[in-house]
Amino acid sequence: MARVLVGSNLRHLLPCSAACGAAILVVCDCIAKMITFSGMPVGVITAIFGGPIFIFLLVKGAKKVWF
Repeated sequence: MARVLVGSNLRHLLPCSAACGAAILVVCDCIAKMITFSGMPVGVITAIFGGPIFIFLLVKGAKKVWF
């Protein structure tokens, strides 16, 4: 996601990647706290959103290698 935003220049990619990761975790933490008042673990919400994205990237990468 960060590479799409800033390109492949590592001077810009590393800070942008850290900022995007932090923003995603903050959003997932807010969602977890809104769903349950006792505080659901952030990893559960992150896995719900990140799992399909990870599978998509695996399938997309497999198509490039095999075809």
